[in-house]
Amino acid sequence: MKIAIVCYPTFGGSGVVATELGIALAHRGHEVHFVTYRQPVRLELLSNNIHFHEVHVQEYPLFHYQPYELALSSKLVDTVKMYGIELLHVHYAIPHAYAGYMAKKMLEEEGISLPMITTLHGTDITLVGKHPFYKPAVNFSINQSDVVTSVSQSLKDDTLAFFDIRKEIHVIPNFIDKRKYTRTSENCQRHLMANEDERIITHISNFRKVKRVQDVVEVFYRVQQEIPSKLILVGEGPEREGAEHRIEELGITDRVLFLGNSNEIEHVLCFSDLFLLPSEKESFGLAALEAMITKTPVISSNTGGIPELNQHGVTGFLSEVGDVDDMVANALVILKDDATLQRFKEQAYARAEQFDIHHILPMYEAVYEMAYHTGARQTPSLG
Repeated sequence: MKIAIVCYPTFGGSGVVATELGIALAHRGHEVHFVTYRQPVRLELLSNNIHFHEVHVQEYPLFHYQPYELALSSKLVDTVKMYGIELLHVHYAIPHAYAGYMAKKMLEEEGISLPMITTLHGTDITLVGKHPFYKPAVNFSINQSDVVTSVSQSLKDDTLAFFDIRKEIHVIPNFIDKRKYTRTSENCQRHLMANEDERIITHISNFRKVKRVQDVVEVFYRVQQEIPSKLILVGEGPEREGAEHRIEELGITDRVLFLGNSNEIEHVLCFSDLFLLPSEKESFGLAALEAMITKTPVISSNTGGIPELNQHGVTGFLSEVGDVDDMVANALVILKDDATLQRFKEQAYARAEQFDIHHILPMYEAVYEMAYHTGARQTPSLG
């Protein structure tokens, strides 16, 4: 099948998932065309089955804000006609589903049918989508999609609560390709990051307020008072400066390492002992899944889709948002001795294996067939 994928080409979870999905589809023999304003960060190699089409937005002084949706919909029309695209998969309702709908209507004028799948990832629903300025467009775009998917049951429930949705929403969770996470603590040069008697605690995010990076710092500060530890922070965003200031106040600058945005997530996580994800809201928690597939247990908040992944007392622990005391206590339980830590590591890995791409990819292929062959109603399920 010839598939066009529209996504954000950034380090965010939706862009990573869309890119990895496209790469996996190409390996299965599908022809995949990424259409966005920059080559996705995880899309390192193009091939006979993987193509990238850049969306250029011509600047005109007439516009206060340049019309990306218009440029994207036009580029989609051109790409569909030039390459015979059979199906469109957009990630994020706004602006991608909206632009996809406009492309569909333009193509219909030329007698071309283009089924569209919309995957909801999180802030397109819980943040942007709820804003009164955007809610009508988000509602319309979802309902005009041929098939709608959501990355968690929690996000599906939120979508149905916030909007007037007439479409069935199929839950297809985020995934991991475990073949890309093959390092061990022995071959990842762990000694470069910490002493043999120290634990390594990690946090990866876009450092937005919703990620509660200050909680990460507070949890680490109190853990390292009990157990010698290092903190590795990966990512960039508006909360980084505040985190740096708090770290300096606490006098632990020498115990914290900022790595910024990185394509070496697998390398960073391979020597980690614990992953912190105290977010106020997460539609799924892809960073936690990436940690778990590297045998890193997770201390997280009990919110959004995280409990669908992180099993309390098995792969890590869940705490209420902002309950730093509980997170510290749970972290100490995991880190207190090597045997306990190893047990949690193995359990985290076993859980993450259930979300390997070879389990999830057939679910996407099923909804592609559902959209392409109208009338099919069977919902794929996670085995």
